[in-house]
Amino acid sequence: MSSTGSPKRGGPIGRRASRKRAVEMLYEAAQRDSDAVTLLAGRVGSTEVDPISDYTVSLVEGVTTRREQIDELLAEHAQGWSLDRMPPVDLAVLRVGVYELLWAADVPDPVAIDEAVGIAKELSTDDSPRFVNGVLGRIGSIADRLRAVL
Repeated sequence: MSSTGSPKRGGPIGRRASRKRAVEMLYEAAQRDSDAVTLLAGRVGSTEVDPISDYTVSLVEGVTTRREQIDELLAEHAQGWSLDRMPPVDLAVLRVGVYELLWAADVPDPVAIDEAVGIAKELSTDDSPRFVNGVLGRIGSIADRLRAVL
């Protein structure tokens, strides 16, 4: 019954929507061959786009900062797939998923994986959820060891 027009009963933007928005921003930046943080900075506070949550900003900045480490892990654990061969949407989903697995201390590992799979179901191909689940599952199985050295 909120008359403010805000998403989710007048409350803040939910985490699922924030994750999806981060994936969309990372995808768009990759398609434009531009920096995701720069793209994001041009949108935050703009009245021409939907509001961008603090969690979306955190994810985009975190993925951008750790992208080299994230991409090394993806290349190592995406059996038979190079990053260049991956659908760009799947790559963006995986990057957010790996970031949450390893660097978002308040997100339990199963939640990071489930959320990434859910976003892949929404935004990508029929095969993508299984692929995303497999890659993140392999990384998740060694997440504690990775967190200790990263």
